[in-house]
Amino acid sequence: MKRTMMSLTGVAVALAAVTGVAAVAAPDGGHETARGSSRLPVQRSALLCPAPTSSEVGETAYTAFAPQGAAAGADGKKGTAELRPAGTVRDAADGAGGKDNGKGKGRDAADSAASRTVPPRDSKPVVPLQKAGTPVTATTERPDAPALVGSADGALAPGWTVQQTTSVAAGAGRGLLGLSCTTPDTTFWFPGVSTAKDRHDYVHLTNPDATPAVVDLELHGKDGSLAGSAGEDISVPPHTTVPVLLSTLTATPTTNASLHVVAREGRVGAAVQASDGKLGSDWLPPAADPSPGVVLPGIPKDATSVRLVALSPGESDADLKVQLATPTGLITPAGLETLHLKSGMTTAVDLKDLTKGEAGSLVLTPADGDTETPVTAALRVTRGKGAKQEMAFIPATRPVEKRATAADNRAGGSTLSLVAPEKGKDAKVKVTASAGSGGGTPVTKSYTVKGGTSLDVQPPRPQGLKGTYALTVEPDPGSGPVYASRMLARPQGGVPAFTVQPLPDDRGSVLVPAAGQDLSVLTN
Repeated sequence: MKRTMMSLTGVAVALAAVTGVAAVAAPDGGHETARGSSRLPVQRSALLCPAPTSSEVGETAYTAFAPQGAAAGADGKKGTAELRPAGTVRDAADGAGGKDNGKGKGRDAADSAASRTVPPRDSKPVVPLQKAGTPVTATTERPDAPALVGSADGALAPGWTVQQTTSVAAGAGRGLLGLSCTTPDTTFWFPGVSTAKDRHDYVHLTNPDATPAVVDLELHGKDGSLAGSAGEDISVPPHTTVPVLLSTLTATPTTNASLHVVAREGRVGAAVQASDGKLGSDWLPPAADPSPGVVLPGIPKDATSVRLVALSPGESDADLKVQLATPTGLITPAGLETLHLKSGMTTAVDLKDLTKGEAGSLVLTPADGDTETPVTAALRVTRGKGAKQEMAFIPATRPVEKRATAADNRAGGSTLSLVAPEKGKDAKVKVTASAGSGGGTPVTKSYTVKGGTSLDVQPPRPQGLKGTYALTVEPDPGSGPVYASRMLARPQGGVPAFTVQPLPDDRGSVLVPAAGQDLSVLTN
């Protein structure tokens, strides 16, 4: 009898654990699953914003937003959403975790990094949200502005988005740097990083949790893995950020590389800040998880150069069909019908002025019907000429399945890119401009993107707009697959400064499987 009661208790605990994890952490795969499953809003979400800039002439704006009505049924909880400053590991910017590279074994490594952690100047919350549907903004000009760690719960958790936009007027890091603050995870891919002499790329690792994280950094160049152990066993203390200069990880300067971030213990948020001596600077966000086909949405129509960087991270080579989705259909770039990727080796292709005056999106699909070999990719896009150039990055992104959000839109300068990559599968989407941070009435507009085409639009603006606003993209049920990005353009003294943020699905809801009794687990 005692054994039976213990078994029943174990079954109940296991079912509760499965249901609880699904409610707060399971990814939204976009497929309705087993009969009896329910789609529910997430109950808690986390975001991490890296330290924005060390420039004395930089200004950073934070914009936080949660879509209105996104959390219907979230237990009636009003919810909270806020970010707080994180600590920084002293000397971390000089290498992988500091002068001793933050390395070691177990507790020794954690203690070493923790002993060099500089706590934040204050712990006041940044851009705390009070209600859904209206953005909240804050700005700072501090060159030592900290990384931010935050969470949202209740009605504000589903779709909670924070945009970090930094304008640097002069110097080596000049330009417009934009980033949608990232969610914590255990693995990230960054195709398009560089350790060349004219580039200074830092990966920012931020730990949101109360326990240390241990991270490995792996670089892949054109001939495979870049040898060196400097990126191993990097300790990231709790609620702390560690910036690592990628050129310290290898003795071989490499123009086109791919970075793999792996958290062996705990989890982190990761983003790469890239600075080029001639092309300005911007954030390179993580690419979507490797998959057999990828979409890179939102190449500006006036792009003067486009560079594709791709990698097959598994054990097999990949052959990809390369197509550009234009406003009128899919075309093949001249001289690049297919692209061969060798396993573990980064391949870079200069596509020059690929768009020829028409906005477009790059679509990479298996060339030989192989649907098993995953790949990852990103674009470096340049606008302007000569000394008036500016760069931005477009990584492969996930499709918008239920909803995606772009915060920090102003009266002008925003362009929304939508692409329906599959021929014959039109995508219908509803785009809502929220109320402004200082006032205004929401406006909604619908668009249809023909299958196999890309559409660039000036998004709707709230009536009577004051301040900044957010854009929410929602595909119609049964619509064809759609991918999206948002470009911000804010010229700086003749430089066409811009930044592009991919708009993946916000995973604000999850499928929770129905749980029931199954006494067969008690029998052998």
